[in-house]
Amino acid sequence: MAAADNVITLTGIRKVFQTDEVETHALSEVHLAVARGEYVSISGPSGCGKTTLLSILGLLDTASAGSYVLNGHDVAGLGAAHRARIRNAEIGFIFQAFNLIGDLSVQENVELPLTYRGGLGKAERQQRVQESLERVGMAHRMRHYPAQLSGGQQQRVAVARALVGRPAILLADEPTGNLDSRNGEAVMALLDELHRGGATICMVTHDARYAELAQRKVRLFDGRVVDEETFDRLRREDEQRLDALIGRSVEVGA
Repeated sequence: MAAADNVITLTGIRKVFQTDEVETHALSEVHLAVARGEYVSISGPSGCGKTTLLSILGLLDTASAGSYVLNGHDVAGLGAAHRARIRNAEIGFIFQAFNLIGDLSVQENVELPLTYRGGLGKAERQQRVQESLERVGMAHRMRHYPAQLSGGQQQRVAVARALVGRPAILLADEPTGNLDSRNGEAVMALLDELHRGGATICMVTHDARYAELAQRKVRLFDGRVVDEETFDRLRREDEQRLDALIGRSVEVGA
């Protein structure tokens, strides 16, 4: 795939968190490219760097080192205000907790990101809101409030809010984490439908079943992108170390 076809290109991304005495390497030399129209899942054990990586992809955080090109823009060294403008124009977020505002209607929640953009009149904003809600099957709930919706319906509204700005990429952070299995499967079916319609999706999930539904799977382990064979080997070694530790604890307590 030619570089010009990539929405995301990460090269040598590192993220180091420092406290007074501890230096934690959350990401180590991450290289990742996501092509336009691709559906990628990012999975791995707790603490492997998934949330950190998504925060950098979403311009909510910056890398300690490396290059990040988003839809043709080199964003690695930009200031906070410039990142915020690009984030609003290029990225749609789907959160685990929905993050809908309770005292705003469905229509107002979906319209909210557009109010931070210049050059869009009220009529155009309302048209985009209508189109986005129709795409997720929630136009008939436009006048309702979040408390009047089920969890699955709230997540559909959150997807509509992510779509309304016509972003280059959708970033989904555990989009089924607060849903039961039936509603989780419905949201995954919606993401698949959006992908088939041309959307570029990058989804973080701990659920192996949903990770398998993506077009391509990216595995993270200890802050590194690894192939599936290496991921399975490292996970087995980790489990063996844990079993050995539990065994020693049992012997000491006996």
